[in-house]
Amino acid sequence: MMPAGPNDEPSSPPSASDTRRRFARRYPFELDGFQRRAMDCLDQGDAVLVAAPTGSGKTVVAEYGIALALAVGKRAFYTAPIKALSNQKYAELVAIHGAEQVGLLTGDNSINGEARVVVMTTEVLRNMIYSRSGALDALGVVVLDEVHFLQDTYRGPVWEEVIIHLPIEVLLVCLSATVSNAQELADWITTVRGPTQAIVEHTRPVRLDQLYMVGDATNDRLHLMPTLVDGRPNSDAQRLDTDAAAARRSGRNGGRNGPRRKLYTPSRVHVVDRLAEADMLPAIYFIFSRNQCDEAARNLASNGRRLTTPSERTRIRAIVEARVGGVEEDDLEVLGYGSFLAQMEAGIASHHAGMVPPFKEAVEACFAEGLVKVVFATETLAVGINMPARTVVIEKLSKFSGERHTFLTAGEYTQLTGRAGRRGIDDLGHAVVLWSPFVPFEQVAALAASRSFHLNSAFRPTYNMAANLIRRYNHDEAQRLLNLSFAQYQADHDLVRLEVRLRRREAQWEELRAVAASPFGDIDDYRAAEARRLADRDGVALIEDALDDLRPGDVIHVQQGSYAGRGAVVTVAHRKGAIRLQVLTTQRTTLTLDASDFTRVPRALAEVRVPTPYAPHRQAFLREMGRSLERVAVAARDIDAGPGDDLDHPVRHDPDLRRRLASARQADRVAKELAQMRQRVESRDRSVARDFERVLTILTRRGYVNGWRLTTP
Repeated sequence: MMPAGPNDEPSSPPSASDTRRRFARRYPFELDGFQRRAMDCLDQGDAVLVAAPTGSGKTVVAEYGIALALAVGKRAFYTAPIKALSNQKYAELVAIHGAEQVGLLTGDNSINGEARVVVMTTEVLRNMIYSRSGALDALGVVVLDEVHFLQDTYRGPVWEEVIIHLPIEVLLVCLSATVSNAQELADWITTVRGPTQAIVEHTRPVRLDQLYMVGDATNDRLHLMPTLVDGRPNSDAQRLDTDAAAARRSGRNGGRNGPRRKLYTPSRVHVVDRLAEADMLPAIYFIFSRNQCDEAARNLASNGRRLTTPSERTRIRAIVEARVGGVEEDDLEVLGYGSFLAQMEAGIASHHAGMVPPFKEAVEACFAEGLVKVVFATETLAVGINMPARTVVIEKLSKFSGERHTFLTAGEYTQLTGRAGRRGIDDLGHAVVLWSPFVPFEQVAALAASRSFHLNSAFRPTYNMAANLIRRYNHDEAQRLLNLSFAQYQADHDLVRLEVRLRRREAQWEELRAVAASPFGDIDDYRAAEARRLADRDGVALIEDALDDLRPGDVIHVQQGSYAGRGAVVTVAHRKGAIRLQVLTTQRTTLTLDASDFTRVPRALAEVRVPTPYAPHRQAFLREMGRSLERVAVAARDIDAGPGDDLDHPVRHDPDLRRRLASARQADRVAKELAQMRQRVESRDRSVARDFERVLTILTRRGYVNGWRLTTP
């Protein structure tokens, strides 16, 4: 049992109801229905996927999962997709449990990594799993925050790898934005891990008003109008956009019906002025460029905008000076501290991953207190960080992905606008999209009307993924990971279910073989010797039983006519009450055998890989199987060795022999089932694994992979 934390009573492990009562006392408000439903599921030992709007209180469920783990002496990990969110969650959990009980592991920080509660990026947990870290031994709960990130092209597969490979006894608490296929994701987690309940909440804690801002040069106006009216695109906004498009196409500013509309994208200064006039500050102004965020903050401040009161400026200076207190003055000068502080005191700031941590933390602290009125930010601010605003402005509906410009998806739009509306402060949040000549109003309205989005796996085999799989797994294990992925589940549910059953059956076979193992000698050698001894007495019946136990790929000793040597079983068939084998010889001929062709009980001496697809009547199949047979070596003593009637095998003296033999026979039956299940897996459309093999082929041709090994650069 681990030492009790500041909020844990040093007593015997409490019941779930005791933990629930103590947990509820942390909050001054009554818990919402979806929070209580999720906690009920955790109490009964089920994992949960909580899909709810931003700011609705999903974190409460995560904190309850952590409390349950701590109550029984287990550890808890809280994973987040970005370092900024990890840092914020670390501070929140320290406030609950105390600094000595909480750790932080990111690429930048390593604090108290042996703590009972550790916050980390998802990649850190994935690496722990790969390295089989001892930190996982006492783990009770893992929180996967922002689990909808598994659709991220570059980082999404990390979430799937964690879900698949995390020890099965660890309880998962998955937090997601509202997605339309939450049940499908929960069903996949249930398939690969165990019972997982989808808890879906659609109601936003603060109502969201979708707005469209258009600069109109025709009459020098700045329109701020609803994007939707009664749930449908605003006809007035549609008319403005249509008139402007017609003017651009005609190249004229006027006509028989009067002047044509000439629209423009409002400047950042004018947008902020309009929001201030409408009492819609504080605002997060999303710009998908770090440099442009900095430039926007400088420009707004240089235009003389001051959005704070004297008392607010005093408080801002105190917060900033506290955050930068450990930075040398020369370094502050290089970092442009003077300009940064002047902007902050004016209530203006930028926020992005390129800022030094003290500056970024100062912005977050001041904005959280409502002191900074406008933050120009990249989309990283939308990922779970607790910085809600009254208004969110989206300057453009496209962003550069690293390769090309792409339009925001419904999920990304929902994530950004989820920051609008401060629970307990605002009755209404505002999401403002600026007019652009490159984006028709219909597209803006479609995004505004979206309430959720369909989550699609981004688990696609890449060169980097192939290198990681080769480095950490053998070929069969890598194929299994691909077959268990959410991407494969979305392509073929049944294959993933079959793969899971195969994995569990393999674990059962290993347990049976462990029970069958005798400290007195080789149990299989004893069984084979005993079978040969009995074959001399009982003849055909035992041989028939042995033939029935063989399966395609088994290598046996064959003697028929002039041929005596190895043979690979191709098919096992029942014909008119008798068992017949089709066997491939090393001479590439096929023989049809039955019990009358054997003088001793046949046994599998080795095994060759059965080609896929299974097509025993095709020459290409037989040629490939023949090549595998040529590589199999069988010692002469294995073909006909073993004692006769005077059997005196060391295993005979094992006092637990009866139980071991029963377990070995059961393992044989399970092995036959496994062979059939593997053939079924091979016959399915394994789309993800097939794509992986293509990537592997390219890497092999270019010399990066040799066999199942990465080459040295």
